[in-house]
Parts: sequence; structure tokens; C-alpha cells
Amino acid sequence: MNPKNNLDPVKRLTYEDKEIVLVGTAHVSRQSVDLVQSVIATEAPDTVCVELCEGRYQNLRQQESWQQMDVIKVIKEKKAFLLLSNLILAAFQKRIAAKLDIRPGQEMIEAVASAEAIGAAVHLADRDVRVTLARTWRQMGWWARIKLIFQLILSFGDADKIDAEEVERLKQQDVLESILAEVGRSLPSVRTTLIDERDQYLAAKIRTAPGRRIVAVVGAGHLPGILRHWEQPVDLHALETIPPKGKVGGLLKWAIPLLVIAILFYGFFKGGAHVGADMLIWWVGANGVLAGLGALLARAHPLTVASSVLAAPLTSLNPMIAAGWVSGLVEAFSRKPQVIDCERLQEDIQTLKGFWRNKVTRILLVVAFTNMGSAAGTFVAFPMMMKVLYPSI
Repeated sequence: MNPKNNLDPVKRLTYEDKEIVLVGTAHVSRQSVDLVQSVIATEAPDTVCVELCEGRYQNLRQQESWQQMDVIKVIKEKKAFLLLSNLILAAFQKRIAAKLDIRPGQEMIEAVASAEAIGAAVHLADRDVRVTLARTWRQMGWWARIKLIFQLILSFGDADKIDAEEVERLKQQDVLESILAEVGRSLPSVRTTLIDERDQYLAAKIRTAPGRRIVAVVGAGHLPGILRHWEQPVDLHALETIPPKGKVGGLLKWAIPLLVIAILFYGFFKGGAHVGADMLIWWVGANGVLAGLGALLARAHPLTVASSVLAAPLTSLNPMIAAGWVSGLVEAFSRKPQVIDCERLQEDIQTLKGFWRNKVTRILLVVAFTNMGSAAGTFVAFPMMMKVLYPSI
């Protein structure tokens, strides 16, 4: 096939003494599965590279891995938002795959099976998904995270509009990553870490894979980026490092609660008990009510809703604790996920109704929505407290 043809999903490259064949696929395309099998059989490579990290590789080969998930541990490690985003992305891909009667990631499974059939080595070329998501999350503020969650949820409707022909057309921009690219227009850090950085990482890992004849199977959306970075030096260590939390964000996390506490004290001192009490009511009411509303939207247990109402006014003044973590733990203990919830997780995440029905994902929604409500409560309460303190404003 002609490597100069941009529509060609197969690209032939060289690096030092290596001959490398790049195969661009759509992650839920039946024709991509056939293409992968054909290319590997024809090329008989020494090594087959796949766009997988160790974690995703194990998930594909061991579908029961979801059953081992400890949702309480996820909440305690402050990774609920992270996991929820990952599940929503997986859900979009699974819905398209279900429409086309194909298993998500089947072309990667086929690449591994074909490599093993001819005795070729399998080389995992993608960055650890946990590093990718952590780098993305670390570079996003709360508002950007909320926007990401809602944009991903809204993408559910798009899956029903895509047929097999459309998937093949989108091979030039992988279906799942086309959604991420769309989100990336309003959230550049998402595109940078999820796509651009991985293009560099994949290019470096593929060209340094063992063997002289190599077939690399990657999402078609990565082909232009890999080609762009093919001859450029890549610092893998930098791409594998999770950046520290920003100083500004860290300062604001403490500055806002301290400012609220200072204003409350000033209200009691300047306006007396009546003014101070009114300000306190606004703070407690706005935080508690909106956090409780968030829990209600997630269809939380009544005890969970009550815990979010009680916790939010206090956790909003403590940067080390979030209202969602409290309500999430209460929900986990009030409606402890059963084995069947874990077993049905992959099926349930394919619909919005399933997200709310499954106890595992509902806990994650409780964490996310309670935190959103508490954050909104802070923004509502602050100007109202100032209005009480200075009525002429």
C-alpha cells in the first residue's frame, strides 16, 4: 500500500535497521480486526506492538477484573472522579461495539493472538492509563473537570447515530478519541495528555521495540501524530511523570476557606450576633442544600443525602476533606455493592439508566454530584453573605 496515501491505514516506516509497519484501526471496527490479522500473517514480524499498557492489556484478557474493584478504596484515594470519567469513556466505546456486534478492543486482542500464533513477541507500547488520566486530572481545575464529566455524559447520545459505515469513515480519527478531540477544543489539556502526549510516547516505544521486523497496531487517530514525531527525540521519563499540584491551586484551596471564616468572624464582630447568624445561615444553607440536591440527583440513600447536607458546610471549610468523599463512603456502607453489581458493571455502563442503577457507578455519581453541589454552594453563599454584611451592595 502507498504510504503517501493519507487514507491508507497501513504505513511503512524505517528506524535505524528496523522495518516497521503501522496499522491504524478503529477500536470497534470489524474490518480493522480483519486488517490486523491479514497484515500480521503477511508480514510475519519479529514483534507486534499494540496500543495497550499493562493495565488495559490485563483488562482485555481478564474481563472479570472489574469484579476485583474496591470502590471504598477508590474514594479514600480520591480517585472517584477519575474512575467515573474512565467508565464513561469505556461506556461510549462499548455502546458502539454492541451496535456492531463486536467486542471493544477486539483488534488489539486479535493482534496479540496473531502474534502468539506465529511466535512473535508482544510489545505493549502505550503509556500506563493511570498516568495518562492522572496527568490529565492534575492539569484540570474543578470547573474543567465538571465540564468534562457533563460533556462525556452528553456524548452518550452520539453512539446511537453511528453505524458501521460511519465507524470506517472515522478510522482517520478513532471513534473514541474523536470525542476526546471534540472535548479538547474547550479543554486543551485533555487533548494534550490524552492524544498529543501519547502520540509521542507511542512513536518512541514503537521505534525502540525489539526485533528488526515490527508490526504496530494503533488507533487510526494516532497515525498523524506518530508520523509527526517519528524522527523527533522523546523524553519518556517526562511523559511518565505525574506533575505536582499547582501552587496557585494549593493556595486557593486554603485561601478560600480562610477568607470565609474571616468574613464570618468579621460579620459577628461588626454587625453583631444577628448579622453573623444570618451570614452563617446562608453558608450552611447554600452548601448543605445544594450538596444534598447533588446527592438526590444521584439517587442516593436517604442517609447519604442527610450526610451530604451535614458535611458540606464543614468540609467546604476544610481543604483536606470533600463532601463527596463523606457521602460516597456513607452510600457505600448504606448500599454496599454486591458481586452481581461488579459482574454487571460492563453491561450497565452502556446506558445512563444503568449508571444510576448499578451500585458501584451510583456511588461514583454520588461523590461527583455532591462535590459539584458543595462547590456551587460556596459560590452562591459567598455573595449572599457579603450582601448581609453590606446591604447596600
